[in-house]
Parts: sequence; C-alpha cells; structure tokens
Amino acid sequence: MEPITLSTERLLLRPFDDRDVEAVRSACQDPDIVRWIPVPDPYGRKEAEEFVLGVNPSGWREDTMYNFGIFTKQGELVGSMGLVRLGALRAPERQAELGFWTVKEQRGKGYTVEAGHAVIDWAFSTLKAERLEWVAEAGNEASRRVAWRLGFVMEGTQRAKIVHRGTRRDAWVATLLPIDLGREMDTPYLPAR
Repeated sequence: MEPITLSTERLLLRPFDDRDVEAVRSACQDPDIVRWIPVPDPYGRKEAEEFVLGVNPSGWREDTMYNFGIFTKQGELVGSMGLVRLGALRAPERQAELGFWTVKEQRGKGYTVEAGHAVIDWAFSTLKAERLEWVAEAGNEASRRVAWRLGFVMEGTQRAKIVHRGTRRDAWVATLLPIDLGREMDTPYLPAR
C-alpha cells in the first residue's frame, strides 16, 4: 500500500522519515518504553535508523505493517501507532492488531487516544477491517487505559503469549468490532449466547 497521512484536530499521523531518527532514538531511551515494548536495548542511532528508514517503509511496501509517527501540528513527536499482523486483513478474517507507544513527555494529554480514533476509523472505513485486536503484556495499565478509552472490550489474559527479552509473559487481549462503534459489518456476526 502507498503510505498515507491522517490528521486530527491536534495531530498529524504520517509515516516516519529521516528527519525523525533522532526523536525516535531519544524517545526509546525511556525505561517504560523499553519495559513494555519489544524495542532493542540499548537503543541507539543505528536501531532508530533501522526502525524509521527500514522497518516502517518496508511494512507499507509489503503490506505487513501500516505504522504512523504521531506528531503535534507543531511537529513534536508524540509516539508511534500502527496496524500489524496485516495478513489477516484479507477476507475472510479482515482483522489486524493495533499497537502503539507514546513519548514520556507527551503522556496524559489524550494524544494517543486521539490518534487511535483516527487509525481505527481508517481501518474500519478504508481497509474494511471487521476486527481489531489490542495485545499488551499483563500489567501494562497505561496501554490498557488507552485501549479502554478507544472502546476495546477486554477478553482476558492469554498465558505465555508474549516473548519479551527472552521470557514468556502473559498478555492482556481486547478487541474492537465496527458494531462497538455503531458501524455496520459486512460479514454477519453471531455472538455466543
């Protein structure tokens, strides 16, 4: 897919480019990002260049990850958000996983939720996704609060789902369906009784 740009009242969501390498490197020095997100540790310029200039463009090109840098309208990095596990976006599954991280100084301002609404709207309207999943290591309360504010429905804990820093860890899982937001679904849904 050709990369696209989304915007909200306060934010610009665009693919990362070479001007973002230093901001991403700096953000990934935060112990909370290193703790919860599978980024390399230590995270230097080489790792930032690989993420910004390699992983992100190839994700769009190969339809494996549609990732956005989240920026204020003034150009400050807020974080990263994207859809992963895109192979399942093809029929009949039509689903993907929403992932994100937020720069320490930008937390608590509602930016990640604002960006999430834009990505979710794009996923349901343009990509015709019928199911979005959120997965985070059990205990990541900040990520869970964002997922909850976006309307995700908690489905439970999956044992040993995530391998992080060489250790299997339990994961919280939640889903969001178009009908949760008052939208129609192309494929009929028959919930369990």
